[in-house]
Amino acid sequence: MSNPEKSTAVANNELGRKLGLGAVIALGVGTTVGSGIFSSLSEVANAASSSLFLVLAFLIGGLLQVPANFCYAELASAFPEDGGQYVYFREAGSRPLAFLCGWVSFWATDPPSISIMALAIVNYLAYFLPMHGIVLKIVATVFVLIFMFVHLRSVEGGGKFQTIITALKILPFVLIIGVGLFFMDSSTLLSSTPLAGASATGITALLAGISATTWSFDGMGAACYMSGEIKEPEKNMPRGLILTALIVLALYVGLTFVSSGLLTIDELAASDAPIALLASKIPVIGQGADVVVAIMAIIVVIGSLSSCIMFQPRIEYAMARDGLFFKQFGQVHPKYQTPAFSIVVQCMVAIVLIFASSLSDLLGYFTVIALLKNFLTFGTIFVLRRKAHYKPTYKMPGGYVMPVIAMAMTATLIYSTFIWSAIPSIIAAVVAVGTGLPAYYLMERQNKNSAK
Repeated sequence: MSNPEKSTAVANNELGRKLGLGAVIALGVGTTVGSGIFSSLSEVANAASSSLFLVLAFLIGGLLQVPANFCYAELASAFPEDGGQYVYFREAGSRPLAFLCGWVSFWATDPPSISIMALAIVNYLAYFLPMHGIVLKIVATVFVLIFMFVHLRSVEGGGKFQTIITALKILPFVLIIGVGLFFMDSSTLLSSTPLAGASATGITALLAGISATTWSFDGMGAACYMSGEIKEPEKNMPRGLILTALIVLALYVGLTFVSSGLLTIDELAASDAPIALLASKIPVIGQGADVVVAIMAIIVVIGSLSSCIMFQPRIEYAMARDGLFFKQFGQVHPKYQTPAFSIVVQCMVAIVLIFASSLSDLLGYFTVIALLKNFLTFGTIFVLRRKAHYKPTYKMPGGYVMPVIAMAMTATLIYSTFIWSAIPSIIAAVVAVGTGLPAYYLMERQNKNSAK
């Protein structure tokens, strides 16, 4: 028998609802738990200045990130369609801001993130198969092409792969936590002994540690970009987003708890590879720690790469459907029922960037812009709740408390990033607005001409 939902989607040239709760969680966890956790333990340890504060920083930092997912849950239940932040700005009544959100995402943040992750996979793979130069870039390109075809050919197949790879990337962390619990040293566990030469102690150090964890929790709202392809989104989006936050929180707190029982704060703060150092202290894993961690890193980053290639092209697809991006991006492949053009173009841009230099610098220029998008997204709650058409099937607890907390956490990051790189941030803002607004008004003029 034919699937009536699929038939309707085909007839309307739209994407069908083919993904369930598992895909929502896989996208959120798969995007959030990336290569950053392999270095962030050291960064947070340096900021928090004690093992006790290290664990508390991840616990409190994670709890403070939960409100962001509550916000996304409400927004996604109100507008269960593809596009994520773009849709929320549009529905809040700001088409120019909605356009700028997608414009910056396409040209500045999304393709570079794919490029950087592909290169990271190959760098870890080089531990087993030494490679460098052009060979390394070619292999990175192959990874992008592989996952481009996976997500191009089937939404269901891509969703299943994402679920499997996310489970695989979590498994090694669970193994380290589970086995590590049996070998912890009570003298270092949750120790309040300060880091040697610590510049800050007490509540100041704890607050610094909490701030340093924020990037580790970024990405949990990834599934919002694909709300239009989730079955029963009024139920599965809120459940999936909240479960994502709880899973990531449990994983990070468990990892830092075990770290505090196996390593001193000085060892954690000084290490360039804290996860590898942690694994080396566990007798069962010990001698093969480098191999284990290299394999972990490859799986972890593959999961993040796959997730980004899967959800990121949906924002341009949604914009094109509204006449705010090149119309080809709104096309749905007649056979595969995926936004094929949008996926292919984003991956092609990423491949070009793989062969460019200073990708991390390019991404850094737009960090403040990306954070500002998040800040304004949470702010749309205040506008949307006053609009008659805003009818979410899920309402977050605490009234406006959750978006206030989410905005405060994001504002902290914006401030710290701006202080660290003020000039690049200003340049990025000027470039984004200077190129985006003319493009917006040009497309709106074309829309008006077409309507005549």
